[in-house]
Amino acid sequence: MEISPIIRDQKQELEERKLRLNVVPREAEEYFKNLLSSKLIKVILGVRRCGKSVLSHSLLKDKLFAYANFDDERLKGVEANSVLAAFYEVYGKEFKFIFLDEIQNLDNWELFANRLQRVGFNVIITGSNAQLLSKELATHLTGRHLPLELFPFSFKEYLTAVDFQEDIGTTKGISLLRQELSKYLSSGGFPEVIVEKENPSLYLQELYRKIIERDILERHEISYKKTFREIARTLISNPGRGISYNRIKNQFQLGSEHTVKNYLSYLEEAYLLFFLSRFSFKPVEVEKSEKKVYAIDAGMIRCMSLGMTPDLGQIYENTVYLELLRRKSLSPLSDIFYWKNILQEEVDFVIKENLKIKMLMQVCYNLSSPEVKEREVRALIKASKELKCETLLVITSDYEAEEKTGGAIIKFIPLWRWLVT
Repeated sequence: MEISPIIRDQKQELEERKLRLNVVPREAEEYFKNLLSSKLIKVILGVRRCGKSVLSHSLLKDKLFAYANFDDERLKGVEANSVLAAFYEVYGKEFKFIFLDEIQNLDNWELFANRLQRVGFNVIITGSNAQLLSKELATHLTGRHLPLELFPFSFKEYLTAVDFQEDIGTTKGISLLRQELSKYLSSGGFPEVIVEKENPSLYLQELYRKIIERDILERHEISYKKTFREIARTLISNPGRGISYNRIKNQFQLGSEHTVKNYLSYLEEAYLLFFLSRFSFKPVEVEKSEKKVYAIDAGMIRCMSLGMTPDLGQIYENTVYLELLRRKSLSPLSDIFYWKNILQEEVDFVIKENLKIKMLMQVCYNLSSPEVKEREVRALIKASKELKCETLLVITSDYEAEEKTGGAIIKFIPLWRWLVT
């Protein structure tokens, strides 16, 4: 199969795209740039359309590099060796960097990437499936790759994209910032929705459909397609809620919990949903614990939810979790859990760094009720004593204060301020 014309087409498309694209700097860019000189294979992972390709192009803008996008049906079934031959034909022999986009669509890609790295090329690959970090990478690229994760725009990146320049030290600036937060929580953070002004509802529904159909149902050859779609819609409609493999098995009349576990792992591998474990000092209990579900984007939650849209409390909690994931991607030694005791008192997020609990966080949109505030604070204090953590934080809609109660100091901070800090 002659693929040089396809690689040449992609090269031209890339050059034309650079001219018309409004590139928004990503918070992770400096971190990624510092790793660019490493000879290890850089693996940038994330959900479809979160900006992996644009970030990679930005990192390589001053470099001579060869490029192939395998999310192109014309390259389906192509042999890896013919790709390298086409690179030499189209790009000459001077390039030292190779960028392989949506690599999971190339058969035996891991052997190809390993060979390129072994002969001296600096390789960047992107993928929309976390399985790239498990089976294939663990088998063939152990110790020879750097895993990097990218997510849709953070609120800071969103503000850059909409050119927000108000002084948030003023009443006017805070009011306008809160307006932008409302828009962000409604439309989400996918770059094409924000930068290209795509219709959020139409764009996000189609993106969701493509992830479900192409990245999961087709890839994993799932037989019970209708059931799988129903499970996915149910889960994305309930961010922050606890789930049980057994309950899902019974609700959707599946044969075993093993099938449920597989289905949920596929959703997580595609970066569509995430499943948070309960904290324990015992790894076995962490693995067996009931999970809490979160979704990749607030806008997608609103577009795809069954029945009534999740309330703002759920959207707030989901937004905080996504921001914690972004920060974790730049601090690989940290881990995120939730905490719950035998009285069912709960703390939304436990941030662990190495062997130490670094922070405990609650997310509460509405603290106007004394009963709600007392419940949230009581759980924080109990977790603080059990886990020996003194950094306690409550994310709110507008309340800001520092209070001493139960022998602990608790900081209350509005979501908008925490997201831009």
